[in-house]
Amino acid sequence: MHDTDHSETGYREENPFNSVPWVPLLLVLVIAGVELTLTAAANGLVGGAQGVGWRAAVFGELQFYPDLMTQIFERGRGSFDYFKRFVTYPFVHGGFTHALWACVLLLALGKFVGEIFRPIAFLILFFVSTIFGAAAYGVLAWENTQLIGAYPGAYGLIGAYTYLMWLTLGQMGENQLKAFQLIAVLLGLLLVYSMIFGSSPTWIAEVAGFIVGLFVAPVLAPGGWRAFVNRMRKR
Repeated sequence: MHDTDHSETGYREENPFNSVPWVPLLLVLVIAGVELTLTAAANGLVGGAQGVGWRAAVFGELQFYPDLMTQIFERGRGSFDYFKRFVTYPFVHGGFTHALWACVLLLALGKFVGEIFRPIAFLILFFVSTIFGAAAYGVLAWENTQLIGAYPGAYGLIGAYTYLMWLTLGQMGENQLKAFQLIAVLLGLLLVYSMIFGSSPTWIAEVAGFIVGLFVAPVLAPGGWRAFVNRMRKR
C-alpha cells in the first residue's frame, strides 16, 4: 500500500518500476511482450509447429520498407496497410538482443524525458520521430531493406534529452555543446559497427528520428513554443 520507510537506516525502499513514468513503461511492456512471444514461438514453446514462422508473419504485417514510399507517392497506392506501418514497425524486432537494447534505451531516456514531458507530449514525441524517421528512410535509403525496431523513436527521445541538457547547461553557465555528447558517442558506435559488420541504411531513420526529436522538443516541452521563444529572446 505504501513505500517502506527505514528512517533508522536512512534509506527508502522503492519499486524500481515506480520511478519510470507510465508511458515509456507501457511502450517497453508492449515491445517486450511481442518479443518474448515471438522468441517463445521460435523455440517451440507456444504456437506449435506454426510458431516457428510467427516472426516472419509479423514482419510481413508490421515492418516498414522504402518501396512503400514509391507505392504511396509515385503510384498512388496508399492504403491502410501501407500507412499503418509508419507506426507499427517499432513494436517488432529482429531478435531478443535487438529488442532488449531498445527497451534499455526507452527505459533510460523515458525516465529522464518522461519526468519532464507530459504523457501525451511524450507519445507525440516518440511517434512523430518514428513516423518521420521512417519517411526519411523511405526517401533516402539506397536499398529496400526492412525497417523494424523502436530505435528511431528512441533517438527522438535522445533529441529531446539533448535539448533539455542544452537548456540545463545554459542555466549553469557551462558549454552547451556538451549536450551533444550522447548522440556523438552513439553515432561513433554506429560508425564502428558499420565498419565491422557492413553498412545498413537503417541508420538514416535513427539520425532522422534524433533531428526530429531535437526540433519538436521545444514545442512539446512544458511551456511549449512561448517558453522557447522567451528563452531565445533572453540570449
